[in-house]
Amino acid sequence: MKTIGLLGGMSWESSSEYYRILNETVQARLGGFHSADCLMYSVDFDAVETLQHEDKWDALTEMMVAAAQRIEAGGAEILLICTNTMHKMAPEIQTAIQIPLLHIADVAGEAIQAQGLQTVALLGTKFTMEGDFYRRRLHEKFGLTVLIPEAADREIVHNTIYGELVKGVINSESRQAFLKIIAKLQDQGAQGVILGCTEIPLLIQQADLAIPVFDTTRLHTEAAVDWALA
Repeated sequence: MKTIGLLGGMSWESSSEYYRILNETVQARLGGFHSADCLMYSVDFDAVETLQHEDKWDALTEMMVAAAQRIEAGGAEILLICTNTMHKMAPEIQTAIQIPLLHIADVAGEAIQAQGLQTVALLGTKFTMEGDFYRRRLHEKFGLTVLIPEAADREIVHNTIYGELVKGVINSESRQAFLKIIAKLQDQGAQGVILGCTEIPLLIQQADLAIPVFDTTRLHTEAAVDWALA
């Protein structure tokens, strides 16, 4: 088994899900007392959140590169950034390390392609929904049309992530708000929905929707196990 490196803490709520799913998946596949061979470097999310909302992405890139290099130095053989938004600087991180970076948008794109879908909705932070780094990658590599909510709905999604989910607050009213937003995107042609923030699966699951749900946290971790056991 190869060693999986996790760059976490953004937030620790979703990073704990990465650790849980990794170990459950390895145990299910190998049986016995097996668990994942992994290591995690977890950053202080307060500093990250402040820099994000101050639009200081160069400073964030330096922080992420330094963290990735520490993970590589610790013996990891592959890197997972345990957040969708911080894949904004994935190219700079990959350039700064020798081990491969498993891109979260790629595993989502592969899962969507496998189901034969062409048009999907994307929910995430405003940085992920409004930036082109995520949608462009899905379009250029997988030929997907990616729909995002209207401006007011993007505010609802973003504020729910930072005001509730990263703090472990799960609110039934917020779940209903998300489902209404997804329904609007279905009306625009979305055949499935990408949960493009690693905290959203704490709120929304496949059982909540009739269309396919692409849980990026689970897809990312399961793809890492595939790689580690190959």
